[in-house]
Amino acid sequence: MPGISRKIFVWTLIAVGALSASAQPAVQPTVDITKVPAAAQPSPQFDADAATEAYMDMMPPAAVARSNAYFEGGYWLVLWDFLYGAAVCLILLNLRWSARMRDLAVRVTRFRWLQPLVYGVQYILVATVLGFPLEFYESYVREHKYGMATQTFGPWMGDEFKSLLVSLVIASLGMVILFAIVRKFPKTWWVWGAMATLGLMTILIAIGPVFLQPIFNTPKKLEDPRITTPILRMAHANGIPTNDVWQIDASRQTTRMSANVSGFGNTMRITLNDNLIKRGSPEEIQAVMGHEMGHYVMNHIPKSLMFFLILIVLSFAYLFFGLKWALGRWGERWQISSVSDPAVVPLVVLMISILSFVLTPINNTFVRVQEKEADMFGLNASRQPDGFAQAAIHLGEYRKMRPGQVEEFLFYDHPSGYNRIHSAMVWKSQNLELFEPALGAGPKQ
Repeated sequence: MPGISRKIFVWTLIAVGALSASAQPAVQPTVDITKVPAAAQPSPQFDADAATEAYMDMMPPAAVARSNAYFEGGYWLVLWDFLYGAAVCLILLNLRWSARMRDLAVRVTRFRWLQPLVYGVQYILVATVLGFPLEFYESYVREHKYGMATQTFGPWMGDEFKSLLVSLVIASLGMVILFAIVRKFPKTWWVWGAMATLGLMTILIAIGPVFLQPIFNTPKKLEDPRITTPILRMAHANGIPTNDVWQIDASRQTTRMSANVSGFGNTMRITLNDNLIKRGSPEEIQAVMGHEMGHYVMNHIPKSLMFFLILIVLSFAYLFFGLKWALGRWGERWQISSVSDPAVVPLVVLMISILSFVLTPINNTFVRVQEKEADMFGLNASRQPDGFAQAAIHLGEYRKMRPGQVEEFLFYDHPSGYNRIHSAMVWKSQNLELFEPALGAGPKQ
């Protein structure tokens, strides 16, 4: 492994040198997107299609081309991530590195229940080293090339190291639990393993805002009443039990704008990243937060957990039969005796990655439907259709705005920018009296 580490270090230095000459800032709209275009102004002749095109025209051709190139390149990354990850798993299996890591774990501790933890630490470290070239290109080189990243190499590596430590803790503990289940229930482990996995997911979602997010960003309460008052008014009107709004310093890593309503019970938080605060108009901030509140009020987290429970159970059933078949055919070659052998982990990862790759359109569709629901909730809660259009244009810096229908179905886990603006303008056309009372006494039908 030292030879591989040295090669990666050299590749990193070369890439950093090349990056300094190739990084370019993101192309921003050349007009003030907080100004409502003429075709989107409320009037008796208001037309949602024309208003949508007026907003779409706010993005200059260079910005559209860059956004399209960035997002379409991500299609290929879905494939390369899958193939690269599969290659890493096959290396660990066919070169018997996984078996050797298992043997080391056995030598380190005689306690069988601890051996998966020792193995898990080795596996995460080795997989991270082998996967680093693609991670470096995808998360650092490419993000700088398209003007999305703000970190220099040192701070970026610092965050990567933090992520590695978090993965070591979570994955290793997860392996201890799952392998204990496999040994305890050799015939029904796939059922109990699925339940345990869902439980771990739920815990991570609950503790994320308070315990995990601060590892990478500093959260602090937002004290500006011009921002917090409309947000809290909207939250209270929709039954969200909070009296605080938080912000995080995401600008130290990225130019992207985002927000979320996350956690459960006492860990629930409304959070904006500072890019949204700095770059978004008041209307845009309210529209974005209305959308995020929609996820919370419409119980999208519990619904997602139920959806993923189904996928997890099916995945574990697939593993139950698939692992038995694969080990019967190649187990002796890989020096893996049974499913309870920690050395089986690369095979598990390989099989799950194959399934996840095949199910990508289904996962994307499920999330995209929830995002559409949150959009409509947010429009009704915030009553800021032009703010929604502004947010879509900002997101269009790294999301292709006008994909084809098949393209959107396969690759989009959110509605496209065009569809989001069009939905907002249709909503506006049905509620013109909110923006110009003289236009009518009630919404158009």
